Amino acid sequence: MSRIKILNAVIDNYSTEETLAIVENAIKNKKQIHHTVVNAGKIVAMQSDLQLRKSVNESDLINADGQAVVWASRFLRKPLKERVAGIDLMINLVECAHRNNTKIFFFGAKEDVVKEVVNIYSKAYSPNIIAGYRNGYFKKEEEREIAKEISKSGANILFVAISSPTKENFLYENKELLSNVNFIMGVGGSFDVVSGKVKRAPIWMQNTGMEWFYRFIQEPKRMWKRYLFGNTKFIFLVLKERIFKS
Repeated sequence: MSRIKILNAVIDNYSTEETLAIVENAIKNKKQIHHTVVNAGKIVAMQSDLQLRKSVNESDLINADGQAVVWASRFLRKPLKERVAGIDLMINLVECAHRNNTKIFFFGAKEDVVKEVVNIYSKAYSPNIIAGYRNGYFKKEEEREIAKEISKSGANILFVAISSPTKENFLYENKELLSNVNFIMGVGGSFDVVSGKVKRAPIWMQNTGMEWFYRFIQEPKRMWKRYLFGNTKFIFLVLKERIFKS
């Protein structure tokens, strides 16, 4: 596998098309892939959160879901091909599930949100792609039973729409219990976007790395600290890496 490492984060250097081909092949051959993504905020968190770092770096397939990470890789002379957005990968895999007669379990978000996601995809494709769903509110001691429930559902694909680091650690710690599921992936706030609760940035903002700003103007009170301190620290870490390791 073609991998790079920047700021203690391991990243696979694949395009979206290459990533989809790898995942489809794993599902077809009944192999499991534990997938995760990194963005600027997560990489910053991984500097001090060693469990998150382990949960991410020991995944089978790791994409850069953030244009800032792609730019940083080029600045640090370890260029990634492109950004592989988690939500785009999820949307493509839902279509693949319909085409290949495979099933998906949707886990995360609020009850009304995950229900709406299941309803939207059932209508757009078929109820046959739905293995099950569950909201993202649970106690730590319930995790193993939830993982067993998902494993018994007949799902080939699991999407976990929970915030970091909970989703990464859940998938890492319960990977063996989820061995019946061929592809397990954290998708963050993607259910909110699919359900229509949150609007996604226009394509031009996605391509110019301004998607974070679009999210900020929708939820400024909740996002300002994350983006102000997170983005500033990421830039500092990238500059430090270039200066001292070049």
